[in-house]
Amino acid sequence: MNNQNHGRATPPPVSAWRKSSHSGEGNACVETAPLGSAVGVRDSKVTDGPVQTYDVSAWSALTEALKLA
Repeated sequence: MNNQNHGRATPPPVSAWRKSSHSGEGNACVETAPLGSAVGVRDSKVTDGPVQTYDVSAWSALTEALKLA
């Protein structure tokens, strides 16, 4: 998977972050946000922490593979 910066210096607005409906109550989950040609991923418990970015095609491939697992 291609993990890149994509040149985005400012984080997306709080309203852009989405937590999976499959996260459950264990709080061991991530949140995602659209960043134009990339997807931002962060720890839902550390919302002011680091954000990893992945290009949209790589993120889509990962999520589709996980659905099949």
